[in-house]
Amino acid sequence: MTRHILIIQGHPDPDRKRYGYRLSDAYKVSAEQSGFQVREIYVADISFELVKSYNDFYQQPAPVALRDYQQHIDWADHLVIFYPLWLGGMPALLKGFFEQVLRPGFAFEETGNKLPGKLLKGKSARVVVTMGMPALVYRWFYRAHSLKSLKRNILNFCGISPVRSSLIGLVGIKSATNRERWIKKMQRYGREAK
Repeated sequence: MTRHILIIQGHPDPDRKRYGYRLSDAYKVSAEQSGFQVREIYVADISFELVKSYNDFYQQPAPVALRDYQQHIDWADHLVIFYPLWLGGMPALLKGFFEQVLRPGFAFEETGNKLPGKLLKGKSARVVVTMGMPALVYRWFYRAHSLKSLKRNILNFCGISPVRSSLIGLVGIKSATNRERWIKKMQRYGREAK
């Protein structure tokens, strides 16, 4: 069975010269060369309104412009999410995207008084976060709080598990050698679809 991989590039800057784009491109090329089917979503290229009320989220379907992205998520066996750490968390555009597409009836279902049903079971994910600070500081001092929130409160909540992560620190001052080392890691993850 061919593995279906969805890359969600969450950088809000559409400039493809950014390091995060190089990382996602390396993953994609390697996965395709290994025979996996790959689709991509570039959040920076999408125009959408933010969810602003309870009614918006629970009573309204996702905007028509975003329903294709729900189909991509449904199609995928494995999601790979790339984003830069901004103010300690994922950029607002990426969070807004998740709020729009991971709605009740698609990502989870209400079950009365019980915990919501997880509608995206059977999918796995990798989250790749780039940041200016050392990754060790983010992981140990800040306890990777926003990454944990994404894993537990969004992905696991919808049934996506396991969720692996890669934290890439000091991207602004990384040497060319260190940058290429991470490119090679992304190529390896792409080959292994993990």
